[in-house]
Amino acid sequence: MNLQTFGYALQFLTRLPAPQTAEFNPADLSRSAGWFAVVGAIIGAIVAAGFWAGYFISPWLGALVALVLWVWVTGGLHIDGLGDVADALGAAHRSPERFLEVLRDPHVGSFGVIAIVLLLIAKLVLLAQLSEGWHTLAALVLVPAWARWGTQVWSLYVPPLASGSGERFSWQINRPVVVVQGGILALLSVWLAPALLAALLIIPLIAVYWRVRLRGITGDCLGASVEVTETLLLLAVVVAAVILAG
Repeated sequence: MNLQTFGYALQFLTRLPAPQTAEFNPADLSRSAGWFAVVGAIIGAIVAAGFWAGYFISPWLGALVALVLWVWVTGGLHIDGLGDVADALGAAHRSPERFLEVLRDPHVGSFGVIAIVLLLIAKLVLLAQLSEGWHTLAALVLVPAWARWGTQVWSLYVPPLASGSGERFSWQINRPVVVVQGGILALLSVWLAPALLAALLIIPLIAVYWRVRLRGITGDCLGASVEVTETLLLLAVVVAAVILAG
């Protein structure tokens, strides 16, 4: 892990300014993975700032500003993966070969559109249910960090389904670094947002899903998994708040 790989992670995962690489080296994608959780926290900080700014007028405006910033800063990278995966799963009929065939189609079908719309609605509604306060802002910072930490876990424990970014991503992931980062995120969650410890259940279950459903994973699957993880973690925060309030 160095500043060069941090710049690559920032460039790959966000629209934020980052040093441009003169020549793409596929191994750089894997080397930069150690920074993914950190970049996720940066994304979360931007989302939290938007939520905080808009919340002064109304919770719904805070939710809308946060969601728009969330989509903007990531460039819709993972949402695009979700749409592609939804189309492929809808047409695959449990055939990995058919799944890959549909996944390579650049067009977005009805399954993809429905999945994207439902995801954005779910995030908007869940964000609007959050209360103001520094615990909420901390949770918003940690949610994208957990989801991008998950990409390393899925890549380590689910074999690649085909060559591509998903396969290259797993080349040089450092297991001890993944464990340490997971421990840090868990400690921060215990202190700031205990509901986010649900990530320790959600992320392994997603890995099991891909192993059972397709016996492998692709780059689009990683993106879709990030979106699903973020949404489920937001749900966990909202449910926990309701339980505590009751």
